[in-house]
Amino acid sequence: MYRVPTEPTRLRAAVWRRIKGLGAIYLQNSVAALPRTVANERAMRVLRKEIIDMDGTAHLLGTDVLAGEADVIAAFNAARNDEYEEIIDRCKDFLAGVEKEYVAEHFTYAELEENDEDLTKLKNWFEKVRARDVLSASGRAETVEALERCEQVLEDYAARVYLEEGESR
Repeated sequence: MYRVPTEPTRLRAAVWRRIKGLGAIYLQNSVAALPRTVANERAMRVLRKEIIDMDGTAHLLGTDVLAGEADVIAAFNAARNDEYEEIIDRCKDFLAGVEKEYVAEHFTYAELEENDEDLTKLKNWFEKVRARDVLSASGRAETVEALERCEQVLEDYAARVYLEEGESR
């Protein structure tokens, strides 16, 4: 539970982003919940100090869910599944981008490097979400499959780039 001064509004937005970035769900305004892990507790203690330093208040509570536990778990998993779905959507964009390179016959090292960087960003994003997914949301498996498909398509594209670049010498 926390309270942040109303001005400047950037402080409130920064706290909200940090809490969401940890994978928390909001139970109501200024009341967020996270699964209890050592890493989450450490991060929340740091955030609590920052909130207090900005003249706010914050309380960290450890609790057991006495009723409605299934709803809380479902809310955590829904939040992770939303993130997984967004990664899958970006994977589709990635695949469309590589297909566009085939259609335009752009088989250069520069294009390969750009696509490799994009895939690395997707993988890093997935790792952040996976680290927050301590309750094993159902969308993880489909996301892994989408990333594997992207990796295979990039490998195929790389082979074509090597073939084309080798022929141009």
